[in-house]
Amino acid sequence: MISLTRIFRFEAAHAIYEYPGSCARVHGHSYELHVTIRSKKEEHGYIDRLGIIFDFKDLKKIVSSTVDQLDHKLILSKTYVKNSSHTFAGEEITLFDYEPTAENLLIFFRDRIKNDIPESVSLLCLKLYETRDSYAEWMSEETKP
Repeated sequence: MISLTRIFRFEAAHAIYEYPGSCARVHGHSYELHVTIRSKKEEHGYIDRLGIIFDFKDLKKIVSSTVDQLDHKLILSKTYVKNSSHTFAGEEITLFDYEPTAENLLIFFRDRIKNDIPESVSLLCLKLYETRDSYAEWMSEETKP
């Protein structure tokens, strides 16, 4: 199996409602998203025609539209905003129905990317770094033995 990974970077702030620590306050991250796809066709030799299973620039187009929805935004849950004493008027806010944790952001990316990639490839893995040392990862059922 051959897979391809493209890395995307974006800046965003978030807060986690009722988190028992500093993540309950608005804070920012330099996120790094790794998107891995694979061909649905098993290759037993060299790849015909152009020699690629999917063009990196096409993957960039697909994923960038979703990344751009969060880049340089404040991501909050509707619960956080409803229960907060702060006002967020004039700020670039993206509201989620759920808490904007790394895990939930992965689900957000998974659902959008899966809908936009062509039938010839499948989404294999997503890895989202919140910091250089901490990441959450989603893997499709295809990766499990």
